[in-house]
Amino acid sequence: MISDNALWNSWAERALVRVAAAGADFGEILVAAAGVPDGDMDTWFSQWTAVAERSAAQARDCAARGHAVSARGAWLRACTYHQIAAFALFGSPGDRLTASFEQQSRCFESGAALLPYPVTPVEIPLDGHLMQGYFCRPDDSGARRPTVVYTNGYDGTAQEMFFAHVPAAVERGYNILVFDGPGQGRMLIRDGVPIHPHWDSVVGAAIDQVLRRPDVDADRIVLSGWSFGGFLAPRAACGEHRIAALIADPGALDQSRTLLKFMSPDDAAGFPETASPRLIGQLAAIEEHLRVNGPAAPRWQIIQRGLWVHGKDTLFDYLADLTRFDISAVAGGIDCPTLLTAAENDPLSAGAPALRDAIGSNATLVEFTAAEGAGGHCESHARALYHQRVYDWLDETLRPGGGTGAGSLGSLGSLGSA
Repeated sequence: MISDNALWNSWAERALVRVAAAGADFGEILVAAAGVPDGDMDTWFSQWTAVAERSAAQARDCAARGHAVSARGAWLRACTYHQIAAFALFGSPGDRLTASFEQQSRCFESGAALLPYPVTPVEIPLDGHLMQGYFCRPDDSGARRPTVVYTNGYDGTAQEMFFAHVPAAVERGYNILVFDGPGQGRMLIRDGVPIHPHWDSVVGAAIDQVLRRPDVDADRIVLSGWSFGGFLAPRAACGEHRIAALIADPGALDQSRTLLKFMSPDDAAGFPETASPRLIGQLAAIEEHLRVNGPAAPRWQIIQRGLWVHGKDTLFDYLADLTRFDISAVAGGIDCPTLLTAAENDPLSAGAPALRDAIGSNATLVEFTAAEGAGGHCESHARALYHQRVYDWLDETLRPGGGTGAGSLGSLGSLGSA
């Protein structure tokens, strides 16, 4: 535990997992998280911002004296700390949050420019807006390579995705595009564009972008998503057939059922069209409790984050919008080899077996366990193990004659049965 406060601890762990990718340092995380009073969002923001600014100052000094590697590390750590600081401002878009995000982006791009492989900022047109992303490749040889298009989840940024996904991809010889769509990163924070379920158009725009590049093998484009992206990527794959393989971490079939589980079966079955006055009143009371004196974690997750991401003002409207995030009727249209993950202690993994069954023989389910340190959300404490299993599967799938069968992948490590 970095903090006794569960919310603070969950945010600090987002930084901790980046230590292995040189995106954070343990001592700096402890300093940033130390002694923040429960519920004091302003102090959280100011302490993490102070550590970020100190790291950025170090980066500028190192760069001025010609120490490129040191400058790179300090810039990338500053990026992380700015992002963790900004969690405290969610739900209240304004100058402070926008400025913090811009600092995160500038620090990242300053550090990425000093990496030993090319990282190119990209702007992807979508419905009159521009999606921010980064196209990364192992070298500048121009060789045509398989390319992973990686879609984000619910509260991260493309910069955070870099640390979680890019080093593992490029060292295995893959190009990789990480980007933020509607309801994510810059599109949400700066442009105010909420999330929507029509992710085939979002991914289609991203694939259009990479196909313009001569160093992309058009026959080996992979679509992957993590966290909420474990639903969005399969949603896109139902209508986007230019992909050679799909990865969902964790696989998800229907986002709304998890959040509607506190309702009675009758209320949930007809929601929102048949919502009774009694249910509407209950939801209003729950919302009022969360806003006034609810536990910090669900208040942030639902009121500060959830309503904002979906562009809704009430808990009822938020839950109603989530009912649109369901691919159970169309998941059978996913026609490429598919790898679904399920971590033992991650509630979002509960839908992975159902998605595997809905897709059919193209889908493989990989289970990660707590006993191997990989039981948490998106295997965040075991990224090396995640990358080993996923990229080994991908390497084999993209080989001539490769492919996957139904069921669970049970021959590697402690992968279990479905």
